[in-house]
Amino acid sequence: MELDPKLVALKDAVTDIEKFVAADGWDAPIRIFAIIKAIPALEKTPELAEELPTDVAINAITDPNTLFSVEQEGLPQASTLEELLAQLAWPEEVDGAAIVAERIIVPPSAEKDLPKDQQRALVSLTEHPEREDVRMAVGYMREGQTWCAIRTRSHDNDDEVIGSPDAVPGLVAALKATFE
Repeated sequence: MELDPKLVALKDAVTDIEKFVAADGWDAPIRIFAIIKAIPALEKTPELAEELPTDVAINAITDPNTLFSVEQEGLPQASTLEELLAQLAWPEEVDGAAIVAERIIVPPSAEKDLPKDQQRALVSLTEHPEREDVRMAVGYMREGQTWCAIRTRSHDNDDEVIGSPDAVPGLVAALKATFE
């Protein structure tokens, strides 16, 4: 099945973002990126082309679907991912966004005997022998395209990152809400 060119552009952007974050290793904080369409950005700010590698600037000029990502710094204080996302809103110049977060997953059987105390439950999950650390990079565009890239610590190679438009539906919905 051939993907829509706009979805391919988002897939490429989210994959590049995940690789960029992966270069810093595991146990990292949540990171947020604005996504902008390259051609309008270059038209509005031509000097931007001077800051990019030559092949990227040329690609941006010839492919209307090329996207740039800009990491957002100085994020608002939040104790949870949901609280952070609830505080975000994007100006019209931003065409999409991506979030990268790490989580622990365990088999469903591990969750049934968890302690009631939240802190003790977290310790129990963290020490579970079947736990898996995952890094999720989720992108959303105002036009509706979504892409998710997932890397596991046990398969920490660029060629083992999996992806699909809807692999993390809850995070996609939460990111989409930052545009509403």
